[in-house]
Amino acid sequence: PLGEARAHIHGAFIVAQSSTGMVIVDAHGAHERILYEELKQQWQCSERIPRQNLLIPAAFHVSPDEMRVYERSASILTDAGLETEAAGDLILRVLTTPALLGHVQDIESLLRDSLAEINAMGHVSSVENNILKLFATWSCHRAVRANQSLSKDEMNALLRRMELTERSGQCNHGRPVWIEFSLDELDRWFHRGK
Repeated sequence: PLGEARAHIHGAFIVAQSSTGMVIVDAHGAHERILYEELKQQWQCSERIPRQNLLIPAAFHVSPDEMRVYERSASILTDAGLETEAAGDLILRVLTTPALLGHVQDIESLLRDSLAEINAMGHVSSVENNILKLFATWSCHRAVRANQSLSKDEMNALLRRMELTERSGQCNHGRPVWIEFSLDELDRWFHRGK
C-alpha cells in the first residue's frame, strides 16, 4: 500500500509511488515507530529483551542525582535490556544494550537519557510504563537521522516494515509519519482533465 520508493528528499523524506497516488514518508518517524513496536513486542512476548554484550563495558561518571535515580531504577533498566552496574563512587558501567538497537554509538547519552526519562516519570509510574517510555527514547536515538543517505533498497525495506507495523501512521510522539495524495487530488491541483 505504501508503494515503491522513488526518491529521498531533503535528507528526511521518502517519496513513493503507490497504485493510487503518491506517498510521502518521514523516514525518522517511521523508523522510530518500527523500532519501538519491535522492542515492545519482544518484551511483551518474553519479558526479556535479547541483549548484546559490550566487548568492553562502558564506564561513566554520573552526578549524585543520576546515581540516586539509578539506585531506585536499576531493575527497570535491566528489564528493558540495558544491563548496568555501579562500579565505584558515582561510576556506572553499561554491560549490555538491547540487541535490536544494534551498535549504539553514544552509550553515555543512552544511559543519561534513560536515567533522565525515569526521573521525569517519578515514583508513581508502573514498571511497564517506565519500560515503554525507555523504548520510545531508545527508538528515537537509533532511528534514521536527518541527512542520513538511504539507498532505494533501504527506503523500500523501510516501507515494507511500515506496512507490517502497528500504528505506523504516527511516530512515538504522536506526529504523522506518512501522508498519501491520491491521483484525483494530484489531478485537481494541476487542473488535469479539464
